[in-house]
Amino acid sequence: MDLLLSAYSLVVGTILPFLFVLTIVVFFHELGHFAVARWCSIKVDAFSVGFGREIFGRTDRKGTRWKLCMIPLGGYVKFAGDENAASVPSRELIAQMSEEERKTAFIAKPVWQRAAVVAAGPIANFLLAIVIFAALFMSYGKQGIQPVVEEVFAGRAAERGGLQAGDLITEIDGRDIHTFSELRQIVLMNANTPLLFEVDREGKPVMLTVTPDAREKEVFQGETQMAGDIGLRGSTDPKYTVMIKYGLFGALEEGTRDTYRIIDGTVSYIWGVITQRQSADQIGGPIRVAQISGQVAELGILPLISLTAILSVSIGLINLAPVPVLDGGHLVYFAAEALRGKPLSERVQDVGFRIGLGLVLMLMVFVTWKDIVRLVSNNS
Repeated sequence: MDLLLSAYSLVVGTILPFLFVLTIVVFFHELGHFAVARWCSIKVDAFSVGFGREIFGRTDRKGTRWKLCMIPLGGYVKFAGDENAASVPSRELIAQMSEEERKTAFIAKPVWQRAAVVAAGPIANFLLAIVIFAALFMSYGKQGIQPVVEEVFAGRAAERGGLQAGDLITEIDGRDIHTFSELRQIVLMNANTPLLFEVDREGKPVMLTVTPDAREKEVFQGETQMAGDIGLRGSTDPKYTVMIKYGLFGALEEGTRDTYRIIDGTVSYIWGVITQRQSADQIGGPIRVAQISGQVAELGILPLISLTAILSVSIGLINLAPVPVLDGGHLVYFAAEALRGKPLSERVQDVGFRIGLGLVLMLMVFVTWKDIVRLVSNNS
């Protein structure tokens, strides 16, 4: 009975929320590719959520097979003339096409159209995040605590940088700060990185440089990892609580800002990892996302929808990485083609795709290993 209850809890509490979030994000990513492809008169052979054996599907009147597959860890749109789901062109298939069919092949289109189709996936992810955030801000508003400093801890980064109790933090590196959670998000992602703070001190603007320390911190529901910390406590006085409700345009503007903050913070963090100023502790894979999805689902549907927006931005960014087999790698190829006036040779493209696939597989192994180590560590 205990085993059955554990299995039920795993499926309902972790796997289903994870699949809910991932399926929405993947669907809209592929829908971006699909919509622009149709606009460019490119024939789409398949629209798949998931990989492997098809569970069920249907074929529309234009010949596109819409399907849900067994392995729900991604998806793809396969165009006419493609050899596989990574949009590698098949010269053999194209040679067998009639002249009319060849006109609808992805590879036959001008380079700007192919680039537009590829870029549309990540852009759709960013637009999805903006729309989700905007809908939440219009419906429920945005609540938070103003970033007013209540206490500065002795010897820590905030004190070294000159922050004082009573300061209202208004900007960090030129980014407006409205709530303490926005401050925390930036600090967590920027360990050992100098940040320019603008604070309101008794009505006067003061500029300060604060460099967050790298410390073991709780980042999500009892889980700890190395992250940025400046050593201060924000005020919990109810008078500093803010609740902002937005109209349509204000909500879209704020949704765009939040999406940009996630992009900016993620890119800054990844660059910090590359330059060894940041720990890779915050990097996670499917197991980590599934864990977080389950934990967030316990808080309610609205936090889970917010997580969907955040994950959508992350998926969009990952796909823009300049690695062959990812959207960003295709865009690099198209940029080279536009500059040269002709495509790269088949051999160069093939080698690039093989290297790209190897890099993606190594990354998957790395993040999965980190997820397992984190899981074992947290349960020990």
